[in-house]
Amino acid sequence: MQQPSSPIESSSDDRLWALLAYILSPLVPIIILLMADKRERPFLKAHNIQALILGAIIAVLSSVLSPVLGIGCVIWIIGIVYEIFLGLKANKGELVEIPVISNFVRQQGW
Repeated sequence: MQQPSSPIESSSDDRLWALLAYILSPLVPIIILLMADKRERPFLKAHNIQALILGAIIAVLSSVLSPVLGIGCVIWIIGIVYEIFLGLKANKGELVEIPVISNFVRQQGW
């Protein structure tokens, strides 16, 4: 995974919120967006929308593919494991690069 050239400073509170955003997505990212003091923090801003989009994609894919192919549960479990992995990296203060999603978020100005 690529790391941006300049690291973003983060507090332990920012890292905890980023961890929760990935693990409890899409609920916590929506809560962060409603909290004015949190949504403008650079570290949280870098992680929050990525977590929201990833959580929404996992929820939609697992819901749609569950009745059709019966593999929705497998997709959900793989997605949760990946979100935990990303959350732990965020909790260490690292910026994560999620294929396609990270580029999309940057292009949208988030």
